[in-house]
Amino acid sequence: MQADRDKVMRLLKTARGQIDGIIKMVEEDRYCIDISRQLMSASAILNTTNKEVLSAHLKSCINCAETKEERDAKVDEMMAIISKISK
Repeated sequence: MQADRDKVMRLLKTARGQIDGIIKMVEEDRYCIDISRQLMSASAILNTTNKEVLSAHLKSCINCAETKEERDAKVDEMMAIISKISK
C-alpha cells in the first residue's frame, strides 16, 4: 500500500471508535435519528479513507507501471472500483 499509513490508520481507528459507539447506542435503544447521524459520520470517514488509498494507488501504482499492458490492467482495476463506489 502506497498511501500514508499513519493517516489511514488514524482514520480507520476513528471509524472503529464511531462504530463501537453506534453499537452502544443500539444496545441502549437510543433515538434512531441520532444513530443514523453517527452511521453517516462513520461512513464518511470510511469514504475519506478509501479516497486516500485510491489516490495513492493512482499516484504510485498506475504511474509506475512499466508497460502499457500493466497500465491498462491497473486502469481497468481502478474503473471497476469506481463503478462499485458510484452505485
